[in-house]
Parts: sequence; C-alpha cells; structure tokens
Amino acid sequence: MLVLNSTNNSMMPPSPNSTGFPPRDLDLATAEVITLAVIFIFALFGNAIMVSVLCCKRKQPSRMHIFMMHLCIADLLVAIFQVFPQLIWDITDLFMASDFVCRLITYLQVVGMFSSTYMTVGMTIDRYQAVCFPLVTFQGRRARWNIVVGATWLLSLLLSIPQIFVFSLTEISPGVHTCYANFVGNWGRKAYVMWICIAVFVVPTIILVVCQTTICHVLWSNMYTKTHRNVAGNSNQLMLSRVNNVNSISRAMVKTVKMTIVIVIVYIICWTPFMVMQLWNIWDPHPPKIGPSHGCSALFTICMLLASLNSCTNPWIYMAFSRSFPTWLGCGVCSKRRSRTRGPREESVTTSSLNFGSSSWTNCE
Repeated sequence: MLVLNSTNNSMMPPSPNSTGFPPRDLDLATAEVITLAVIFIFALFGNAIMVSVLCCKRKQPSRMHIFMMHLCIADLLVAIFQVFPQLIWDITDLFMASDFVCRLITYLQVVGMFSSTYMTVGMTIDRYQAVCFPLVTFQGRRARWNIVVGATWLLSLLLSIPQIFVFSLTEISPGVHTCYANFVGNWGRKAYVMWICIAVFVVPTIILVVCQTTICHVLWSNMYTKTHRNVAGNSNQLMLSRVNNVNSISRAMVKTVKMTIVIVIVYIICWTPFMVMQLWNIWDPHPPKIGPSHGCSALFTICMLLASLNSCTNPWIYMAFSRSFPTWLGCGVCSKRRSRTRGPREESVTTSSLNFGSSSWTNCE
C-alpha cells in the first residue's frame, strides 16, 4: 500500500500475468476494493463536510478552529492521494502512468500520512498547553497556531522527500512496469519501514497518550477543587475563572474523558494492524504471501489497508461529539440567508474537535 506491499516492494497488487509474482486471488482483490471504496467514500464525504462548515464560519477562528481545518485538509489528502490511487490500482491491477506520476503520488501519499498524524499531535499539544498552562496560552493566543500548523506542514513535506527516491517506475517483467520501491539491500528495506513506524506511529502515540492523560488529570483535579476556591483577582487563577461553576467543569471533564478515550483508541486501532504487518513482513524470514494457496493472506492484506481508516473516522468523531453540528451544517448551506437574522452563537465551532474542555475553555482562546 502506501509503504510496501506484503510480498514485494510494489505500490500495487501483483499482476496475474507478471512473471515472478504469484497469481492474484480474485476474492481477496474484491475484498480490497470494497474496503478501500468504503474508506474513500467516508473519508472524502466526512472531511469535505467539515471543511465546508469551517469555511462558512464568519467570525475570526480560534486556534482549534484552524487546527481542525488543516486536519481535515490533511485527511482529504489521504483520501485523494493515498486511498483513491490504491483503489484504482486494485481495480485495474495495472499502474498506467509515468515515472513522474509514480514518484509524485507516492510522495503525496506520505505527505498526507505525516500531516494527518502530526496535525492531531499538534492539536493535542495545543490543548495540553491550554489546559495545563493557561496563562501562557492566553497571553500568546494570537501568534501560536500559525507557527504550529506551518511547522507541521513543513515537517510533513520534508519527511516525505525520501519517497521520491525510493519509488520509481520499474520494469518487473518484459513489457510490464509498476511503481516499485528499490532499496540498497535488505537492510535498506528494513531501515525504511522502521523509520516510517517510529515517525508515524510510535512517537506520535507516546505524545498523544502522555498529553491527553495529563489533560484528564488536570481537569479531574480542577473539578474537585473549584468549589473550594475563592476565585479573586489572582492572575494564577485567570483561566479557571472562565469556568463559571462546577457543573461546567464536570461537563467538560466528561466530554474530555470520552473524547480522549475515543481519539486515542481509534488512532491506535487504525494504525496498529498496519504497523504490525509491516514489521512482520520485514523481520519474518517467511512472511505471509499473497495467493490463493495462502490462508492468512486475506487477513494480512486487509490489515495493511486499514492505515487510512483514521482519516475516515476523524470527522465523524468530531460530528458525534458536537451537539451543534446540525446548526453549523445548516449555516453552511444557507449562510447568506441566515447571516442577516442570526445572533451571536454561544458555542465555539471548536467544540467539534478534540474538545478538551467546554466552550468556556475554547472561547477563551
């Protein structure tokens, strides 16, 4: 798929007419097409809706609003340049493009993968700072989001450059070409997969778990100490005074815990099978092979396809945790008509994102 196929270094399933590759399992190919089609439709539709809703918001966006926008754009990149090309290759069983297109597509595939993952990490770090160091966030609220978002995109673009040199249009048999990964020995292949695993999965997962666990701990502590504090003009309690009562913190805490659990679990579930299969493929001397005679090839291949599922689930998680999303969706459809009569909205659009707090927390940004 986006890194390596399970039996070779190709970005597409082996052709039944190609020499050196096993015959293609039609049932397995059908399962691949169905899985990718479902992921593509939900990722494209969900993220397109979120981008439309966020674009229709007229007032100046908060940092979380900006993070959401760029995360949706990154997930759209995953859908368009990662899932869709793989779907076409699975249907046609051929790579019908030039060497330039091969390198460009494989580069954009990894750009989407890095940017989607790192944008989620950036949002989590931003929420960590907003909750655990509120004074720093409040004082620098106008100048921070653009730096983090810009750095995330720049880092994603730079870390994806090796794809241009790893993949190329290669003749695998007389007259048969495919987009193929070429490595310097077996050690190069192992180093490449290990780098992807660490940069895309291991490090981001550690950051997400540590930051979100700390956020939950801080919110729990605030909930139980709020009623016993006499919030005056102390600058150290400036952000806590934004939360009017224990009920608002309680609601924020419940939503934070739920959102934290969902985001972390879904992220790990989506990426773990793919990374495990990649590591299994490079370190096992006899990994599962694709073909009708190999019973575990279906499970192996489907797990390899699930890496893109996180970009499919992200927008729907945001929608599920946003009680005001139908209102925002209506705003996107008829914003001009309603702009004359619509009053100020009390809730920030950021509550549909990684909402580590109630609107009292997000509006202060």
